[in-house]
Amino acid sequence: MTLPPRRPFDDPLPAGSARLLPWTSVMAGSLVTILPWGATLPVLPPFGLLMMLSWRLLAPLSLRSWAPSMLGLFDDLVSGQPIGSAMMLWTAVFFLVEALDARSGVRDFVQNWAIAAVAIALCLAGGRLVATPLGAHVDSVLWLQIVISILLFPATARLVAWIDLKRVV
Repeated sequence: MTLPPRRPFDDPLPAGSARLLPWTSVMAGSLVTILPWGATLPVLPPFGLLMMLSWRLLAPLSLRSWAPSMLGLFDDLVSGQPIGSAMMLWTAVFFLVEALDARSGVRDFVQNWAIAAVAIALCLAGGRLVATPLGAHVDSVLWLQIVISILLFPATARLVAWIDLKRVV
């Protein structure tokens, strides 16, 4: 599926709005957790993390290297996770992607998806270690949440690509 063609004389967003768009989309992804979902198992994917990874992998210069800590703090405040857990995990994953980007150079979408899969698994497993006692039996639900999140990454990447297309002329 290809992106729709762009009209040649579309007005671009103002510079301030274009710079804030990645931040607001990641924050909107984090706000998905406050919607009243009816579920018997807590398998809601971390949409804020998925949006941040999509921005980092598809538009590397859209977020600065200090952005994951601020966005992680917002996610911690909204989601109810222990304060600092998403700050630490999102920043660590962001720097992991930076290190892989410095070594590899050009990647295709399958490689981006694999990098995102590892990052998602590390963040969710790290969040489990921080938020729940080791004796808690949540590992099977955690694996289900990891699989659902990895499978939803292409949808968030597509959304970020669409937003980025609207952001730039």
